[in-house]
Amino acid sequence: MKLYCDLYISECWLDKKEKIIRRLRRNRLLPKMYVITLPAGRQNNLEFYSGLLLRQHVFNIDGLFVVGIADGYEGCLEIVRKITDEVYRITGDSDIRSYILERQTNYEKTGQ
Repeated sequence: MKLYCDLYISECWLDKKEKIIRRLRRNRLLPKMYVITLPAGRQNNLEFYSGLLLRQHVFNIDGLFVVGIADGYEGCLEIVRKITDEVYRITGDSDIRSYILERQTNYEKTGQ
C-alpha cells in the first residue's frame, strides 16, 4: 500500500492521524472508515471503499494508492469534493489522477 504525500483525512481524525494510518497499514479499519484511492484502471479519477469491505480476506489492500481516509460515507464525499475543488482551482481541469501522480512524483524526487 502506498500513501499519498498530502494524504487527505477527515478533520475529526487529524489529531489521531498517525494512529489511523497504523490501523490502515495493519488492515484494522474501523467499520465507519472509508479509504479513497486512485483506481488501478485509468477510466476513473477516484474510488472509495468502506472499512468493512477492505477488512474482508478476499480483498488485497497491498496494491492500493491511498489518497484519503474519511470518517463515514458523508465524510468520504466531503473529501472527494475537496480534492475535486482543489484540483480544478489549481489546474483549471478535472484530471485528478494526473494532478495527484504529478505531486507524488515531485515529492518522491525532492522529498518535499
